[in-house]
Amino acid sequence: MTAVTYDLLIIGGGINGCAIAREASLLGLKVLLVERDDLAAHTSSASTKLIHGGLRYLEYYEFKLVAEALRERERLVHAAPHIIRPLTFVLPQENAVRPWWMVRIGLYLYDFLGGKMSLARSRGLRKTDTLYKAPLKGGGSGFVYSDAQVDDSRLTVLNAIDARDNGAEIVTGVALESARREDGAWQATLSDGRTVEARALVNAGGPWVHLLLERLGVNARSNVRLVKGSHIVVPKLYEGDHAYILQLPDRRIIFAIPWQGQTEIGTTDIPVDAPEDAKIDDSEIAYLCDAVNTHFVSQISPADVTSSWSGVRPLYDDGASEAKEVTREYVLELDTNGPPLLSVFGGKITTARHLAEEAMGKLGPAIGLEQHQVTRMRVFPGGAIAGFNHFLAQVNLTWPYLGAARATRMAHAYGAMLATLLDGVKDEAGMGADLGGGITEVEAHWMRDKEWARTAADALDRRSKVGLTLTAAQRTAFEKAWAKLG
Repeated sequence: MTAVTYDLLIIGGGINGCAIAREASLLGLKVLLVERDDLAAHTSSASTKLIHGGLRYLEYYEFKLVAEALRERERLVHAAPHIIRPLTFVLPQENAVRPWWMVRIGLYLYDFLGGKMSLARSRGLRKTDTLYKAPLKGGGSGFVYSDAQVDDSRLTVLNAIDARDNGAEIVTGVALESARREDGAWQATLSDGRTVEARALVNAGGPWVHLLLERLGVNARSNVRLVKGSHIVVPKLYEGDHAYILQLPDRRIIFAIPWQGQTEIGTTDIPVDAPEDAKIDDSEIAYLCDAVNTHFVSQISPADVTSSWSGVRPLYDDGASEAKEVTREYVLELDTNGPPLLSVFGGKITTARHLAEEAMGKLGPAIGLEQHQVTRMRVFPGGAIAGFNHFLAQVNLTWPYLGAARATRMAHAYGAMLATLLDGVKDEAGMGADLGGGITEVEAHWMRDKEWARTAADALDRRSKVGLTLTAAQRTAFEKAWAKLG
């Protein structure tokens, strides 16, 4: 069989791989992305779910990273207002390990590096901030600043949708079996039996980046540090839709963030040896519970944990002695010893779009492509809405049969795409049976046919996050219903 030829073969369907596929397809390249599991199956669905500059990175003099991330934050809140929303953070000074003046200067610098931005700038806690102070044991001094919250796995999927809509081929459940440089191109064999040819190869394997390089027989100059970050979810700790950033005695910080009517707590920084080590352990749960109990009036124990997740972050190894100090900056390593190979080390969900732009800037000259900036002002699929609250009001008016909870979830998930998803559906009965958690047959078909969801877990844990709130019995029922989809 004659191999199909692509301009770019991307290995890995996390946020970086999908962002690069989006950028490359918009530049007119013929792109194939393959992911052996599901889109965002690993690290990209196990983040703290924030679009942020990384306030704590200033302590390690990561000024360039923070400035870049803040510029991206401003772009993203406008490009995907359905899945990204501004979020107010409260930073209390009780139990603080950094003096007041240091934190104040850090926040001034954070605002300065952000440049012209639509989010509120930092300020001190006021006497009138009773909603912010009430949950805290001390309830005294502190600060307020802004960042944003995101549905991480859906942002990954939206990158893939935009890439597909611009000609990219996105394939899940397919792995790279082998690849070699031959006749001026990459000759690759995939696990679905296909042989493909590509002018360039992108290694976006995340925690598996080095394993893929070993398979390709390539020695990388850069290295990667695997660091596990775990999160727990507990019943709602406080009223309000704001978040907290808490300083701990070991100089780490953790977040307490509203999440699906509950409170998300995270994250940890634990060095691990393998990507498969992405499992929370009892010591991490105890650590996160102790952090909450130090700061909040409401006290929790491991018994209060309703769900959890862990991800292994593939951080660029800059030689830092402790995991918390390892840079969150990314490194793009281009090997032009034959057809080009670009390997991605590190990165974070906030800067994935910028990483993709830089990746194509590196690859472009190697494959004769003139670089353009194609995604800086581009809206993500579903993002063409005039403010989320206004859009949600329209959703409730247009499709009243959805009900308040389902309407809010689907408005966030699909944005303007909701009109296409519900095209021809006149009432609740027209949506078909409820498979569980409010996901009906119509939505399940959309996830499967439009968003690469192959399994019940794909739909529950990544396309919707509904799985976090289902009981074991409800989950089993959903899996059975999913298997029967026509």
